[in-house]
Amino acid sequence: MLLAADRYMYLDGNSLTAEDLVNLGKGLYKIKLTPEAERKVKQSGELIEKIVKEQKVVYGITTGFGKFARTVIPISKLKELQVNLIRSHSAGVGKPLTPDRSRMLLALRINVLAKGYSGISLETLHQVIEAFNASCLPYIPEKGTVGASGDLAPLAHLALGLIGEGKMWSPKSGWADAKYVLEAHGLKPISLRPKEGLALINGTQMITSLGCEAVERAKAIAQQADIIAALTLEVLKGTTRAFDSDIQALRPHPGQIEVASRFRSLLDSDHHPSEIADSHRFCDRVQDAYTLRCCPQVHGVVNDTINFVKNIITTEINSATDNPMVFAERGETISGGNFHGEYPAKALDYLAIGVHELAAISERRIERLCNPSLSELPAFLVTEGGLNSGFMIAHCTAASLVSENKALCHPSSVDSLSTSAATEDHVSMGGWAARKCLRVIEHVEQVLAIELLAACQGIEFLRPLRTTTPLEKVYDLVRTVVRPWMKDRFMAPDIDAVHRLLVEEKVWEVAVPYIEKYRMEHIPESRPVSPTAFSLGSKMNMCSLHDHNEQ
Repeated sequence: MLLAADRYMYLDGNSLTAEDLVNLGKGLYKIKLTPEAERKVKQSGELIEKIVKEQKVVYGITTGFGKFARTVIPISKLKELQVNLIRSHSAGVGKPLTPDRSRMLLALRINVLAKGYSGISLETLHQVIEAFNASCLPYIPEKGTVGASGDLAPLAHLALGLIGEGKMWSPKSGWADAKYVLEAHGLKPISLRPKEGLALINGTQMITSLGCEAVERAKAIAQQADIIAALTLEVLKGTTRAFDSDIQALRPHPGQIEVASRFRSLLDSDHHPSEIADSHRFCDRVQDAYTLRCCPQVHGVVNDTINFVKNIITTEINSATDNPMVFAERGETISGGNFHGEYPAKALDYLAIGVHELAAISERRIERLCNPSLSELPAFLVTEGGLNSGFMIAHCTAASLVSENKALCHPSSVDSLSTSAATEDHVSMGGWAARKCLRVIEHVEQVLAIELLAACQGIEFLRPLRTTTPLEKVYDLVRTVVRPWMKDRFMAPDIDAVHRLLVEEKVWEVAVPYIEKYRMEHIPESRPVSPTAFSLGSKMNMCSLHDHNEQ
């Protein structure tokens, strides 16, 4: 729930979206709690106080943790118990999370605590929120979680900064000792009460916050992959007949139907006249290669995969995932297993496998653009071949990224190693699932950036002919950051520049008005005469095109 006027996002533990969390990570909003969330948190904290006062033996409150669950801790040492928990569990290694990802992790932990089932005091939660609002972000190594009793190591590092130990970063101070960073913003280190250390570190927020970024980036690149593939189809003089809505209706997967609709909206030459399409209206080829013809089927299942994973991630970010759960209204705490990361781990493994296919099929289209026997264009899309190498090694880069993705797509969640003296004897390995999923998605973005560069270069050899209006807009956008390839030059900056366009969703922004207009106006579908769609009375020598190398 947003209040755009003062740029605060109100959290209640129940209604956060993946897009919301990504925006919180970017620092676009500060956080406040809803009144109902404050009431629940206060009630939960009061139950913990009562348990301590009555000297009850309750896991994680008056006992040790994991294998030490049967060790009762004296009341005089309950504060030390929580601090020791944070210090000992801060055992992560590797590079620290970026500020955006640290901010997402902190925001998501606040959202979980806001549900009121963790036993943290309202005062302490307000301190956590103040740290977030000041962008005081602890040093959180990216490696060390097995994703079982939650993401203990990364969340412990998060809590370590909040209690004034370890390092922190803020825009004002840069990296410095946590205590100094807090003081520089007028904040005090948190003094942990019973259960509060455990409340801060038990849960799946590392897996799931990175999962939110993965889902949002996957959605963005999947949408733009359709636009890029459509442009490649134009350059390779492909037909639109395979995207006929009646074909999709016979296999009515939602993603397939959506992708085919996008292709029609971008390529419909009756709606957006294409001089390129007109130029090959009477050719002698009968079918396109699968990398063109099967885009609705291949890209489509990626869209459906993203939606499936997004549903799981959305449920997860609004779930109480720590332990024990504090049911204040019942006056009861119960140890359970909501901290186990199997749900987001499995989902993110699936997402990596799904999204990878966008790069796999894109690399094959790049090959078709660069190979003169398939493209009818100059070899490697450059004049004076031999003197110039053109897109030869850009294609190699795409191939290397696709190959690397094949290894990264091996699911991490099929592994489990018993930890904590066999107390945590089945784990999810979800932290690695999330991190490698993001790496796969970045590679997909880079491969599609190369295809977009190559397709725009192919257009140069078809001039003065023009493609459809929306695809010309895409071409114009690319040319604002990369000039045509007249002779060899330093290629990497061009790839980086187009990659940024995709990450910032600029390609989608220029094309989506045409896609939505086509959808909303229910424009009649054009069905040009083609040998791929024989009908009684048609002239068999009229066509649109295509590869006839298949049976």
